[in-house]
Amino acid sequence: MTHRHTLEIGVVSEIELVYFRSVPLQIIISATSDLLSDQRVHRTASALKEDGHKILVIGRKLRNSPELPARRYRCFRMRLPVERGPLFYLIFNLKLAWMLFWSKADVLFSNDLDTLAANYLVSRLRNIPLVYDSHEYFTGVPELANRPRVKMVWKWLERRIVPHLKHCITVNASIAKLYFDEYSVPFEVIRNVPEPITIALPERGILRKSLGLPIDKPILILQGAGINIQRGAEEAVESMKLLSDYLLLIVGSGDVIPQLKQTVLDEGLSDRIRFIDRMPPSELKRFTAAADIGLSLDKDTNINYRFSLPNKLFDYLHAGIPVVASNLPEVAAVVTQYQVGQVIANHTPDHIAQCVREVYKGLENGIYKAGIEKACNELNWNEERKQLLQMIKSLA
Repeated sequence: MTHRHTLEIGVVSEIELVYFRSVPLQIIISATSDLLSDQRVHRTASALKEDGHKILVIGRKLRNSPELPARRYRCFRMRLPVERGPLFYLIFNLKLAWMLFWSKADVLFSNDLDTLAANYLVSRLRNIPLVYDSHEYFTGVPELANRPRVKMVWKWLERRIVPHLKHCITVNASIAKLYFDEYSVPFEVIRNVPEPITIALPERGILRKSLGLPIDKPILILQGAGINIQRGAEEAVESMKLLSDYLLLIVGSGDVIPQLKQTVLDEGLSDRIRFIDRMPPSELKRFTAAADIGLSLDKDTNINYRFSLPNKLFDYLHAGIPVVASNLPEVAAVVTQYQVGQVIANHTPDHIAQCVREVYKGLENGIYKAGIEKACNELNWNEERKQLLQMIKSLA
């Protein structure tokens, strides 16, 4: 047997992974991420595990992927000969289909369109129920905007499969409506919200000191696993020219990070902006809680961003901090309904800096506290998970 797979956590041997003959798994969850910071997949797997199901999560391992911390469910990450492009998706789905076909799974759980082909094929061949969780409006992502042939392939795949699905989930009502209008298939909305924080964090000054952060200046945070072009990070950096008394933390990864680092060097902003590599969610929560204001500045440049409802918005609120956010329908609805910050009118650095100062003044006056507490009580994973567990129960 070859050893091109990489074993994680030490609980699934390669022989078991190939045949699954001695592992009575009930639900196999698959994603093309490396699982480290994929909070949606982690919450889903944890909820199903806590509900008594046997879980295996299959992802992939990149050359620069950190090791996974121990989790309550089993994980396996494939190491593939290519890490991007059409060949990657082809090899990933072929290997995934082979693993799923020989498994003893009772339910298959596909995350996003790039895992759906393998899951759907095995679901049809073996008559196994399939749940499809679309984290975004996949064919509307900006990476496909100027690649019509690639977009056409993904759209063809979506049109061939989605109309035949019975159990579909997505992250907000706007995206659910897009899919229903296109395919007449109902998508249940399970929002991407965090679990309530049950572990007491240190007082903010002590927390900052432990993280090597200054205790004498306001801190902004922009976090995410997809800090890419057109998500407002460029303007956030430019706005720091006007916020000399603030520190901006950019925590995570994305294709615009190298450009941002160069801008910081060119503009002499190293004392105002600090870059921190992506990290497990449990560690990220400490940095988020140490900040004063969270930034969510995605632009309305494509249909996917327009109707997005990003993780970071809820992560900020559950860390107890207000937000400066884009005027996108789903995001603005949360900010205005709960009065937890400001919605920007445009993406000019001057305007962003002005909004930051106004939100910080409101924070000092305590005007956001009640709204943040209400949002945390109503928008949390304990509420959302009930719909997920009910769907799985119906499949049983």
